[in-house]
Amino acid sequence: MTVADYSVLSDARPHRPLLQSLKSHSGRNNQGRITMRHQGGGNKNMYRMIDFRQLKLDVPAHVETIEYDPYRTAFIARIVHKDGSRSYILSPQGLQVNDELIVSEKTPLKTGNRMALKNIPIGYQVHNVEFVRGKGGQIARSAGAYVEILAQEDGYTNLKLASGEIRKVSWDGFASLGQVSNAEHNLITIGKAGRSRHLGIRPTVRGTAMNPVDHPYGGGEGKQPRGTRKPKTKWGKVTGGHKTRNRKKWSNPLILQRRPKG
Repeated sequence: MTVADYSVLSDARPHRPLLQSLKSHSGRNNQGRITMRHQGGGNKNMYRMIDFRQLKLDVPAHVETIEYDPYRTAFIARIVHKDGSRSYILSPQGLQVNDELIVSEKTPLKTGNRMALKNIPIGYQVHNVEFVRGKGGQIARSAGAYVEILAQEDGYTNLKLASGEIRKVSWDGFASLGQVSNAEHNLITIGKAGRSRHLGIRPTVRGTAMNPVDHPYGGGEGKQPRGTRKPKTKWGKVTGGHKTRNRKKWSNPLILQRRPKG
């Protein structure tokens, strides 16, 4: 079993006005039926309200704490603006307590600052990137995530995503400089079943271990091959090699290069 490096976190309690209690639905819809399997239980948590928009332009702020967030893989930073207001933001890698931050149309090229995409030089790494100005960051928000600025042309910024996909985004949108914190999250080994239960993850039963009535792979004496030409879900829906993206999706023309296969 391995854990993240929590030595960078501050020894401070969360800011209560920015906490919210979320009801656990254990994967059930408004009729009480399970629509997402393998969810339930887990420790009770308070949700930290993260400011993905950061609309206070040209108001300096400094980092008060770096904290753990039970609802996300990245660490978060509590910042205090010059006007006294506090908010939580995603903490970039390398951010430290008492560091100065600012959100503006054009800022110094310093980790944690947030600015318009059109003013960020080519080759820089950014996170919490907006598709539409003022809507808030929508991509590169998980631990260790970042996108790379490839080009600036005709009102669009070309971004290279972690998947290898290259896409255009309006250069009026904002992005934060740097890579999201806790970059070694992908190296964590859960280690034991109980730790998964603490996270609210319930056991997953293999289809081949079920009866024929319960799964297309079920039944047979001993270990059996799949018995169906294409991989399928519990409900017989094809999963492997089946395209799920809407061919009429509005953002299709903005994708310059699809992510490489394999």
